[in-house]
Amino acid sequence: MNWILDLQAVAGIGAFVLLALPFSSRIGAIRWRIVLGAVALQFAICFVLLRVPPITRALGLLNVAVAALSAATRHGTAFVFGYVGGGPPPFAVSHAEGLAVFAFQVVPIILVVSALSAVLWYWRILPAVIQAIAWIFRRTLGTTGPAGFAVTANVFVGQVEAPLLVRPYLARMTRHELLLLMTAGMAMIAGSMMVVYAAMLASHVDNMLSQLLTKSLMSIPASILYAHVMLPEESDSAEHPAPGRIYSSTMDAVTRGTSDGLRIWVNVIAILIVLIALVALVNLAVGALPPVAGAPLSLERLAGWLFAPLAWLMGIPWSEATVAGSLLGIKTVLNEFIAYLKLAELGPAALSDRTRLVTIYALCGFANFASMGIQVSGIAAMAPERRTDLNELALRSLLGATLASCMTGAIAGIVAS
Repeated sequence: MNWILDLQAVAGIGAFVLLALPFSSRIGAIRWRIVLGAVALQFAICFVLLRVPPITRALGLLNVAVAALSAATRHGTAFVFGYVGGGPPPFAVSHAEGLAVFAFQVVPIILVVSALSAVLWYWRILPAVIQAIAWIFRRTLGTTGPAGFAVTANVFVGQVEAPLLVRPYLARMTRHELLLLMTAGMAMIAGSMMVVYAAMLASHVDNMLSQLLTKSLMSIPASILYAHVMLPEESDSAEHPAPGRIYSSTMDAVTRGTSDGLRIWVNVIAILIVLIALVALVNLAVGALPPVAGAPLSLERLAGWLFAPLAWLMGIPWSEATVAGSLLGIKTVLNEFIAYLKLAELGPAALSDRTRLVTIYALCGFANFASMGIQVSGIAAMAPERRTDLNELALRSLLGATLASCMTGAIAGIVAS
């Protein structure tokens, strides 16, 4: 059965490239060596990180680090919030699951990771890692200039924070570089959210953090591929920015990193409340319509029907494509956080191990309509003169990021099978 799904996924990889062609500014200018090289590099990254034993064992230590971060964060939340934050309850507990408060036990890890990332940036550890990864993609795919550096930085920082690192260059970037920057920003997730999702889904897939890190690294060549296919006529600039100093001291990094994490924490909680409420309202509205196939309509069912073909192209059996497609639709219309919450709620019998892994890869990214607005407004605030270009490239970047995530999911299913 696996070889059939593998062939299905191989056909899907080709289909994901073809789906981008109608949005290309000049199909004749596409250099297919870059396209094939980007696909091959995704396979290589996935194979090395998931199938080479010394590397997988080393990456397995990341999951130990996630457990340590979660435990350390729980000490802080228990001290501040008491039993609501994970401390011992002052009463007898009849339903222990009722004490798992998401806002005060799971999401606060964002604060710790944000502060820790800021410290690692000040100590020049993160910039060195980013420069090393950027060098690999510069040598293999020829990605140069500020956009290449910022795209690599997206593995560790968010979709607005990465452009901040190359803010002086934004006004002079080509349209191709802007598209690459936006596509990569939505094809990946920030490092802080990576840790949150790894903690949320630890019981679903082994070595969850290393899986998410692998996906983000694969998304770099995937983003390069779709930016080139859609805008192939422009070359990148040759400037190579050195990462600047953001913080003045270790304590400054801790305090400012914590403040940044606080904003993300509050935003995550607020957006979850609003979006889940909106989903409930939509389901109430469509649920009033006549049932279809013996069941009431819902946003999840509609999304499943719409995105099931994409799920099938990733190498997912048609019997599971509607469930996986529903999650893809929720991620695109709402966000990946809610999609991962829905995935976590599914029982072990809902999806096979392969489908679950492929779906986790496909959901790992900020490719949704809200993020598209965040990209345009965030980058335009740094370079107002590029607002027109950003608006014109917004839908292309969303499509490219969505197809990039689907492609990484298909490749992960092939390599892991």
